[in-house]
Amino acid sequence: MFTIALDAAALEKLISAAVAAPSLHNSQPWHFRLRAETSTLEVRAARERAVPVTDPQGQALHISVGAAVLNLRTAARHLGWAPEVRLLPDTGEPDLLATVELDQPSRAHLAPTSALYDAIWHRHTIRTPFSADPIPPTVLEQLAEAARLEEALLFFPDHAERERLLRLTAEAERRSTTDPERSAESRAWIQGPDAPPYGIPASALGPQDATGHLPMRDFAALRPAEHLPPADFEAEPCLAVLATEHDRPVDWLRAGMALEHVLLLATVHGVRASLLHQALEWPSLRWEARDPELRPGFVQMVLRLGYGQEGTATPRLAVPEVVDAEESVDR
Repeated sequence: MFTIALDAAALEKLISAAVAAPSLHNSQPWHFRLRAETSTLEVRAARERAVPVTDPQGQALHISVGAAVLNLRTAARHLGWAPEVRLLPDTGEPDLLATVELDQPSRAHLAPTSALYDAIWHRHTIRTPFSADPIPPTVLEQLAEAARLEEALLFFPDHAERERLLRLTAEAERRSTTDPERSAESRAWIQGPDAPPYGIPASALGPQDATGHLPMRDFAALRPAEHLPPADFEAEPCLAVLATEHDRPVDWLRAGMALEHVLLLATVHGVRASLLHQALEWPSLRWEARDPELRPGFVQMVLRLGYGQEGTATPRLAVPEVVDAEESVDR
């Protein structure tokens, strides 16, 4: 049978794709271990890069790791494998969040996989204004289908619901920037020029909406020295709500996979995105973010979608810093 070598070059490509995933404050809370005897990559939580005050339950951590798993699966398919993903495979190891088996070659090469793989390297969080150009309904339908493929729901709220979600986000911003513990933790993730390759460099911070209507995460309130002039954001932002039927750690991982699938497909279509996670960081506000008339009912992420600049990638840890090869791979 034809087999694909899991050599050092392939491992580099796989992990490089995985770590390109988004994470809260670019915390990159993942670590990978290669089980060479079974051609399995383990995806583990890196608790030392968690954000415990803002994310005490680990919901954002699991979403981040789920996004990395989606990238890893996409890269594996692109390189010719038929990867088998298992989420939370061992209840005795709570930090082992997923395994990806790479022992079977793919029987077909699908064009969408190549497009999604290419999008991994172009997807960036956008913190600047979008244009007023609407996203075609056919594109929105494809994004919703991408979420369904990962066992999640993506829906697009109407004007009244958008306004309600923006008010909740603004209230979350007020709480986060005035809470001493939370503001101190968030401030610590804003990195200077000689900082490690994680966190958010000052050059990646974005402006605030001049009208105050669209509450982007206000890093200027945390680090006034990094203040940027206000900008005119879109008056009618396109919001998307990502939800799951249940609210367990496995659902958070699935939400992360769905989120990244949506973001990569959006990138393929030239649609940019930013993440409005603030209201979900406060339990009472997260509960209010639910639309009781829709099911599933647990909101995992609010996205802002539109057309704008491509943006700049935030730094990533190098592959040797996030992977542990238990056995050597072919070189």
